[in-house]
Amino acid sequence: MIIAVGFKVNNQRAVQFRKWAGQIVKDYTIQGWVMDSERLKKGHMFTNEYFERQLQEIREIRLSERKFYQKVTDLYATAFDYDKNSKTTRLFFQTVQNKMHYAVHRHTAAELIVERADANKEHMGLTSWENAPDGKILQKDVTIAKNYLSEEEMHYLERIVTMYLDYAELQAERKIPMSMEDWAKRLDGFLEFNGNEILKGPGKISTEKAKLYAESEYEKYRIIQDKLFMSDFDKFLLSLENQ
Repeated sequence: MIIAVGFKVNNQRAVQFRKWAGQIVKDYTIQGWVMDSERLKKGHMFTNEYFERQLQEIREIRLSERKFYQKVTDLYATAFDYDKNSKTTRLFFQTVQNKMHYAVHRHTAAELIVERADANKEHMGLTSWENAPDGKILQKDVTIAKNYLSEEEMHYLERIVTMYLDYAELQAERKIPMSMEDWAKRLDGFLEFNGNEILKGPGKISTEKAKLYAESEYEKYRIIQDKLFMSDFDKFLLSLENQ
């Protein structure tokens, strides 16, 4: 009813109202929700206590044993308007891992797996796995992109996450509230500012294709691994023979 009245009046105020209402309807149609972020930022929600809690939460994320991209998504979840079901959140969750990988080695996670998984290489091309360094490589190990990173690449990835957490702490200390949209935009801006190329699009290889490829290479590698692998029992028998 209010919108209908606004469209029947033709003064300047009504024109402004129509523009505002049109944007609200557009945002709701695209996002599924609408929030006046600017008004929230200027309101009483963002007290000193709020920012103290933010700092504590960010520092807990820093100290956690979570994976690098999980720390970034945990940081995103501290947004004052966080909604796990929003389109902004779904898009961020779908792309954050690949954006971080691409910043380090110019490949998505799936592309990295297909490029480096090789049954003929030592450890199938892996640099880390669950039972490393002496235990067997399992099928689940070969479908994790991080397991193919070099020590230098892993260090760079950790540095990026550390700097991003530093930035988050600084925002909280400066009492600057962050929305979901802010965190999504800041990630690209932060990576670009540090001289990294930004991933455009989903990449050339799907996650499912990379998984199937890695598993097929593993089936070939499994035969080689079984021939070369020495269990603790094998080592025990060998030590008896050498006595």
